[in-house]
Amino acid sequence: MKTLLYITLFVLINLSSFSQNQNISQGPVFDGEPYITVNPENPQHMVVCWIGYKFMQLLTINTSVSFDGGSTWSTPVDVPHSVAGYQSADPCLDFDGNGNVFLAYVDYNPNIDSGSTYCRKSTDGGLTWGTDVPVIGMHSDPNKRALDRPWINIDRSGGVFDGNIYITTMNASTMAAVSPPYNPYITRSINGGTSFEPWQYLDTAGFLAGYFINNPMPTPTIGSNGTFYAIYPSYVLTQSNSAQLMLATSTNGGASYNHNVAFQVANGITDSLSKRAGLLRADPSDTNHLVMLSLFATHGDADVFINESFDKGATWSAATRVNDDPIGNNRMQDLVWGDFDSDGDLVVTWRDRRNGSDSTYQTASEIWGAIKLKGATSFASNFRISDTITAYDTILAKNGNDFMCVKFVNDTLNAVWGDVRSGTIDIWYNRIGLDGTILSAKKLNSKSLLSGAIYPNPTSSMLTVVGNNITQVDIYDQNGKIVFTKKYTGKKKSENINLDDSSKGIYIIEITTTGGTIIKKVVKH
Repeated sequence: MKTLLYITLFVLINLSSFSQNQNISQGPVFDGEPYITVNPENPQHMVVCWIGYKFMQLLTINTSVSFDGGSTWSTPVDVPHSVAGYQSADPCLDFDGNGNVFLAYVDYNPNIDSGSTYCRKSTDGGLTWGTDVPVIGMHSDPNKRALDRPWINIDRSGGVFDGNIYITTMNASTMAAVSPPYNPYITRSINGGTSFEPWQYLDTAGFLAGYFINNPMPTPTIGSNGTFYAIYPSYVLTQSNSAQLMLATSTNGGASYNHNVAFQVANGITDSLSKRAGLLRADPSDTNHLVMLSLFATHGDADVFINESFDKGATWSAATRVNDDPIGNNRMQDLVWGDFDSDGDLVVTWRDRRNGSDSTYQTASEIWGAIKLKGATSFASNFRISDTITAYDTILAKNGNDFMCVKFVNDTLNAVWGDVRSGTIDIWYNRIGLDGTILSAKKLNSKSLLSGAIYPNPTSSMLTVVGNNITQVDIYDQNGKIVFTKKYTGKKKSENINLDDSSKGIYIIEITTTGGTIIKKVVKH
């Protein structure tokens, strides 16, 4: 979501078309902006969040968890609002080095006159969420709206700043006009998310975002040595005659920042519908290597470009085109994302219209990607991530659909995006091997009414698992190791499991039924 304003208007307008007897549980009214994170200590453990809709609660944040590499996913859960009557947006996730998951998001009044960015911690892998911790409020910066589009990054370098949590935000467009100048914001926690320090501007004199860019969204990343980086857009005539991308760098855990110009922007995208936000990523295998992903109209239509730095952002290469459809073919690309594998291989993903019927945003699209192996001078051939071309739907013109997400782990990419193939936006997940083979494809936002239970909980010995048509039960320890698994040829309704040989601690129970997967947590005393 680029702004809170239009997503709020969209929901309010659509609410007017539902009577009290309207059954909206048959399909989502709105699902958007998914984000995926993978446990760095256990690549089988993934958590996804997105903006969903719940009757009488407007927009909520939904989360779902997989403990088996994306083969099965838990039933989505709703993150409660911080204030009754609020709605939520802009979720993102990250793991710390201890297996905890942190969720950052915005919770705000539908009139967009109050609210805050919040952070919640999960100690059970994303199944449940702790209390909300305020990060930055809508009016923390007087006469501004400082809470929009948070991005969270956690230092897992093992260095002196390991565990630092950084959350960036930007000014939001609201129904009440906000006067310039506009600024990107940065807030950090140095106590594991228990609280957040007072916010700072991420820009500074000589490197200001300026008066013309209403929503100067920063895109942050952290190097494997703990260095924090963020790119943000700028257009200040006293700084440059053209728009620029500025780089803010901190080598002291966010205590202070240095700035330099990363790129002079030419041939920018003017189509107001395109999702044209850029992205910054740090190579975990090389602390000198950064990449910046952007959309430019260098050849007349919007293409995906990459700039690289091999000196920690001091200098940057010329922009190189990533998508390999014919140059100047009047086909627009957008919705850019990317990620490094731990060995330095890079994947870039985007929404592609090479097989669409015309040059506009409002044509059929697919999700495509490209991989650049470490040390390679160019990308390998593009490949399709989604398994079908999707016709345009007018809902894609609304905000709240501004991002997809991908994580690249052990030569396998895990991608999530919003897809309108069913007539509404659904959240899809694909797991794809390095050769482009689709290993798994799932729709994540289906809330089928699965029932299951475990008791007693906590337990010291015996555990009973109950469900409808159980076909398999798996038990994982906190490190993701399977400690019990059993398949059933018939359809079981209950199973007694002896945990006498298991050590004390928290375990995850995965109950597979003919209707789907149920995930529960149990404590062994």
